[in-house]
Amino acid sequence: MIGFVWAEDSAHNIGVDGHLPWSLPNDMKRFKELTTGNVIVMGRKTYESFPNGPLPNRLNIVISRDKNYQVQKPAILINHKDELFNHVDPDDKIMVIGGSTIFQLFKDDVDTLYVTKIHHDFAGDTKMTPLNYADFKLVEKKEGTTDEKNIYPYTFETYERSTNV
Repeated sequence: MIGFVWAEDSAHNIGVDGHLPWSLPNDMKRFKELTTGNVIVMGRKTYESFPNGPLPNRLNIVISRDKNYQVQKPAILINHKDELFNHVDPDDKIMVIGGSTIFQLFKDDVDTLYVTKIHHDFAGDTKMTPLNYADFKLVEKKEGTTDEKNIYPYTFETYERSTNV
């Protein structure tokens, strides 16, 4: 199973200057719940956005065209999408977490979309890869709770790929 996990604003921005344009702790909590114990696949820039190196309790796989790029153990570097299954089991839950180039690479393979839609516009320089939502069915939608730490309105949505696609 391949899932995409991301948050986007009203204009489909997912990043600015190599970081998230917002602070939304409830989204971070959901991200941790969805990815802990699973495989996470990301590009170099997403990996570099982690201040403390590889995320714990997950198999971190970084895709980079640079064969000499160094990742901190226990993260694994691969140079091509086809190398992924040299390191994971086909039955593993694989969560693609960004950035846009990596989402583009897996958009025809993804089974489940886990998106946090933030109902606000932010400055951004990276947009989510366009996805054909007609290929997916909305299976869960939950309005987020705003508070002093989560000041932007948001919705958690989960989509499953339609079987007739």
